[in-house]
Amino acid sequence: MPWNPDQYHKFQSQRQAPFYDLLALVDIRPGLAVVDLGCGTGELTRRLADALPGSQVTGLDLSPEMLEKAAAHAREGLRFENGDQAQLSGTWDLIFSNAALHWTENHFALVTRLYDHLAPGGQLCIQMPSNHTHVSQRITIETAQEEPFFSALDGWVRYSPVLQIDQYAQILFDCGAEDILVFEKVYPHLLADSDAVVEWISGTTLVPYFERLGRLEEEFIAAIQRKLRQAMKGSPVFFPFKRTLLSARRPR
Repeated sequence: MPWNPDQYHKFQSQRQAPFYDLLALVDIRPGLAVVDLGCGTGELTRRLADALPGSQVTGLDLSPEMLEKAAAHAREGLRFENGDQAQLSGTWDLIFSNAALHWTENHFALVTRLYDHLAPGGQLCIQMPSNHTHVSQRITIETAQEEPFFSALDGWVRYSPVLQIDQYAQILFDCGAEDILVFEKVYPHLLADSDAVVEWISGTTLVPYFERLGRLEEEFIAAIQRKLRQAMKGSPVFFPFKRTLLSARRPR
């Protein structure tokens, strides 16, 4: 997908809050082999690396646009690579992912696969949006099923692959993980109005739709704006954003 780093960063401070909650779950030890899946523009990967003294940290992302920005944050012990999080290879002491795994399908298989790449004693730390029940997400799917968008998309609609928190706990238990922690947290955001919510999802949820819609992109945005103005009236608007956080360890 062609990501726009500038659009993504329009709500940078709000998007960063869950990162620090995830970082707080990391068992900080020196000399770790670390991979950050979906590293994006690299600022937060740099902060992760700074918190892990003597570690070798690799930021992995599929977006050339994001990696171009991330390159400015590379240093000794921190590098960035083009790669698919769903095809992770190697053995790692810490597999970290902040707001990226929801772009990969089949989380039953994905979480198991990632766990298999942990070294003995290694830790899995993941944060991902679980806000797919929010009205903005429902309106996006509804609008994609209307013309002229339905034909332009050839009927394609993206549903979130994110599971319920108890399902992640079960997957990790079945893997034999220890110290399993899975929870959902609501991050309260106060935005100017409903159009600001559309701006927010234009940097994330709507990206794969834009890739397929071409010249209909602006019309698609306008249709979502019209509906969301009715659903989220007033100014400012409260935007409660749910996220799933999990941590688990492979036994030594």
